[in-house]
Amino acid sequence: MIMDETAKTRPVSISRKVTGRTAIHRFAVELSEIAKLAWPMVLTQVGQIAMMTTDLAFIGRISAEALAAAALAGRFYLISVTFGVGLLSAIAPLAALAFGANNLAGVRRTLRMGLWAALILSFPIIAVALRAEQILLALGQAPDVARLAQQYLCGLGFSAAPALAFLAIRSFMGAVHRPQPVLWITLSAIPLNALLVYMLTYGKLGLPRLELFGAGLATTLVNCGMFLASLWFAALRQPFRGYHVLAQLWRFDRRAMRQLITIGTPISVTSLIESGLFWATSLLAGLISTSALVAHQIVVQIAAILFMIYLGVGTAAAVRVGHAAGRGDIAGVRRANLGAMLIAIAIAAMLTLALIVARFEIVQLFLGRSAPDAEATISLAAKLLIVAAPLFIADAAQCIAAGSLRGLKDTRVPLLFGAIAWWLIGFSVSYWLGLKVGLGTIGIWIGLSIGTTIYSALLVLRFRHLTSRID
Repeated sequence: MIMDETAKTRPVSISRKVTGRTAIHRFAVELSEIAKLAWPMVLTQVGQIAMMTTDLAFIGRISAEALAAAALAGRFYLISVTFGVGLLSAIAPLAALAFGANNLAGVRRTLRMGLWAALILSFPIIAVALRAEQILLALGQAPDVARLAQQYLCGLGFSAAPALAFLAIRSFMGAVHRPQPVLWITLSAIPLNALLVYMLTYGKLGLPRLELFGAGLATTLVNCGMFLASLWFAALRQPFRGYHVLAQLWRFDRRAMRQLITIGTPISVTSLIESGLFWATSLLAGLISTSALVAHQIVVQIAAILFMIYLGVGTAAAVRVGHAAGRGDIAGVRRANLGAMLIAIAIAAMLTLALIVARFEIVQLFLGRSAPDAEATISLAAKLLIVAAPLFIADAAQCIAAGSLRGLKDTRVPLLFGAIAWWLIGFSVSYWLGLKVGLGTIGIWIGLSIGTTIYSALLVLRFRHLTSRID
């Protein structure tokens, strides 16, 4: 009897060991696939933000007021372009779902409607950028800051169309697991942008000194070049040529556009809520002092750089989850989410530690010591980097959770979570601590950290709920 029981249990034990080893092997493979897909996406995102950071670094040498104006203008521009970016963010998960289901025509239709959307959305973005000074004055900003911000946006605003079209092609390439060309294009654009910004801002090599307008114009010219280069790759180079992305480009596909709008609009509104939050807190910092605004904008820019890194991993998560969902592989969906989460949290922990250790040196990259009140501004910005450390970690988790949910085409509930966590809780705490309690920008960043942490937790719980319900 004992032997019989032993004989019965052995196969079960062996089966469990085999299953366990198989699960570990599959997770290791998934981790490798996410890393291979994520690293070019991460570097591409860093390259995008590096160009705007280059603008700010050169502008900061003009004056602290010019830096504050350019940073405020950058946030203003990002808010206006965010709706388009959010809508086009739906291309990656939708194309990935079609790719996972081996529906190559669906991939092409998604990209085609993405390019249509990029062109249509660029017109109102440009119109808003050209009226920025009046809007900023109505919001209570100083006349000199509003005037300088308008100069920058007159050059930068026209980059909306090529930047959004480049994003559409970039999302398509990532969805079909070939993000490398976009990476090489972006890396090539960084030094070119720096050179053009330097020449047009300061009037070098016989060019006129255009200051803030020149910095924005340089970035627009570089964005045009990036779009044309990516279009050449997508249309004429393998393995993209087989998708015939320019075939019947003039044909409007109502179903594909409806799907893009349905999935992308909540992403857009969520992004607007987040961007609007940071811009609103910039207005709060501007009410405190110019020095507080400069310090706040420096930390916002650093947070934006980190966010772009996490967003690259989050986009990879959306693609891998979309591929698995397209195959009907729920275990693969969970593996993709877990692998991306581990990668993003590890990156966030290392970068946050590096920021805290080298906070003074990093802040000085944005602001020369010769600027008025430079010592006080640098000291304040260094303190804010410590206060913002929880936000940097939570931001990584929320990017992965949001990307995974997009891979499952779940975007409406995260929108509700964003409104509650960021505005109802985060902004309220920022306003109360910053202006009422008197903690200034430190109180503002405490509120931002609390709101982002709550939002991240809600997204993680949402993903676990959806994947458990599928079982």
